[in-house]
Amino acid sequence: MNTQSETSSTAAPNGKRKRALIIAASVFVIAGVSYGIYWGLHGRFYQSTDDAYVAGNVVIVTPQTPGTVVAIKADDTDFVKAGDELVLLDKADVKVALDQAEAQLAQTVRQVRSLFTTNSSLSANVELAQSQVAKAQADLKRRSNLTKTGAVSFEELNHAETAMKSAQADLLAAQEKLATNQAFTQNTTVDDHPAVQQAASKVHAAYLDYQRAAIPAAVDGYVAKRSVQVGQHVVPGSPLLAIVPLDQVWVDANFKEGQLAQMRIGQPVQLEADMYGGKVEYHGKIVGLGAGTGSAFSLLPAQNATGNWIKIVQRIPIKVQIDPQELKTHPLRIGLSVIATVDVKDQSGAQLSTASRAQPAYQTTVYSRLDTEADELVKRIIAKNRGDNDTQKSVVKKNQSSIKQNDGNSTLVSVY
Repeated sequence: MNTQSETSSTAAPNGKRKRALIIAASVFVIAGVSYGIYWGLHGRFYQSTDDAYVAGNVVIVTPQTPGTVVAIKADDTDFVKAGDELVLLDKADVKVALDQAEAQLAQTVRQVRSLFTTNSSLSANVELAQSQVAKAQADLKRRSNLTKTGAVSFEELNHAETAMKSAQADLLAAQEKLATNQAFTQNTTVDDHPAVQQAASKVHAAYLDYQRAAIPAAVDGYVAKRSVQVGQHVVPGSPLLAIVPLDQVWVDANFKEGQLAQMRIGQPVQLEADMYGGKVEYHGKIVGLGAGTGSAFSLLPAQNATGNWIKIVQRIPIKVQIDPQELKTHPLRIGLSVIATVDVKDQSGAQLSTASRAQPAYQTTVYSRLDTEADELVKRIIAKNRGDNDTQKSVVKKNQSSIKQNDGNSTLVSVY
């Protein structure tokens, strides 16, 4: 009896243990099968990484002319719009240079204007000399005929010949003066005369230097990294501060090289920023795959040709564009950590972009207005000092045609 009771008590725990092992094995089998089904139907189409960070443009503000800082109109974290003045430089020296350039342009315009006026005067002198030659020719011819009859002496005839030669010499001198003056005005007007254009370029440059003493914001964005101080002397190219347009940020997601085989441009990406956690989900798409690994573009690239080489899995950055509306609702900052998950089901896209940009990726127009304002200033100065001589080309052509019309009036004119 005791032996039978001991046997039944030993068999009971063994049966419970066997059932527990069967249940545990069944759970693992079910879990494995479930994961296999999940991986086959869903999981294998997604690649994820937590080595992803928010990136964006950092527009460095630098001066274009040297000067001393007299005012700073924006500080860190301030929002500025394109064209807003950020830093002001002392304008005393550039104002003097601008005044000198304006005065020189005005003087040059008046000097060139006098050249065109002199053309008319010299043309009149040529016409007068031509009439004197014609008169001397008539007198000589008349006295030559009278000499044959004895009514005029040979001495008087010699005087007529001398007068003829003198008139011809005066005509030649007048023509030379006119030609010399026309060489400075031919095929040009006061506005586009080379001397005026040279003086105008100096006014243009001086005006740009004067206006560039007020350093503007090139784009809309937030001020960061301000290093400039009042009283500091700055030179062209020295960084003063930075502007970060937070509406133009993107995500650089660094995937392992084994994850890139199925990635294509245009594939959708789900993003989760550590700043907001899982409560906020961003949507984006791949717009480009990096041309090399991070180590290849590092300051000191790895040298693998060594005896103690150890293979390290490389990563390539993937540029992800974020939905602008979601970015506007939940703004991000440059450098924030992000978890990126790429849906690789759609394989129709390319791995590398083959199209070149038809338009600039980024541009600003805040500097172009200065050229327009400088041109307007030059035009005002020229118009103020030009007077009524705005049709100089027609005057020159008229003078030249008047000379040609008198080409047959004297022997000297035809020879000249």
